[in-house]
Amino acid sequence: MADDNVSRLTDYDSLDPLREQYQESLISKPVLRRELREHHVALLCIDLQYLDAARGHGVFADSAESGIPLEAQEYYFHRLEETVLPNVRRLQDAFRAEEMEVIHTRIRSLTRDGRDRSPGHKRLGLHAAPDSKDAEFVDQVAPQGDEIVLDKTASGVFNSTNLHYILRNLEISSLFIVGVYSNECVSTAVRDACDLGFYVTLIEDCCATVTPEMQRATITTIKDRYARVMTTDEAIREITRVQEAS
Repeated sequence: MADDNVSRLTDYDSLDPLREQYQESLISKPVLRRELREHHVALLCIDLQYLDAARGHGVFADSAESGIPLEAQEYYFHRLEETVLPNVRRLQDAFRAEEMEVIHTRIRSLTRDGRDRSPGHKRLGLHAAPDSKDAEFVDQVAPQGDEIVLDKTASGVFNSTNLHYILRNLEISSLFIVGVYSNECVSTAVRDACDLGFYVTLIEDCCATVTPEMQRATITTIKDRYARVMTTDEAIREITRVQEAS
């Protein structure tokens, strides 16, 4: 498989001359650690469902008709199964252990025929009906207890749900974001969250898309402009260290 460890492959400092300015203004580590200490942080898990994150289901029900080359599908599912899903679960458990919010979004229509879907999803033929298998979360990373679940029918969770309202009610001002696809729904959530004033951390080994090139490009564009980029191990160490110190 292609090596898509973004941290090793990309020299962000040389690519982005404004990185330091953005990092100082938007990605303040002392502030983020204070947010963790005061539990103003939530983990946002995006679209980890059978529709788009499970072999043989949803958009991958017929591999040949999915429009995604078989090689790209194999890359995507290998990354999901071997890296992303196990790491998301580790991060979910770390948040749960500290009694911090874990929030889940999924693509799910309000109606069985999908007439409420966004125009974009209608054009794409993207539809997960209520109570369908495609609308279910992948078991490994499914919600637990009374964790919040938001249904959406567009790429942007902030545009198509009341997530912003909910986060303000919860006094959440910082988000750790994981899920699929990196270059679509995940990237949109990161940018929108940043524009709305949230401090954002993207976990690079907890997100995936269908080619390593798109994965690298997404991380390169987001890093220190719209979000911190961390690995799961780094994020868990930070959460543990901050909570122990408090």
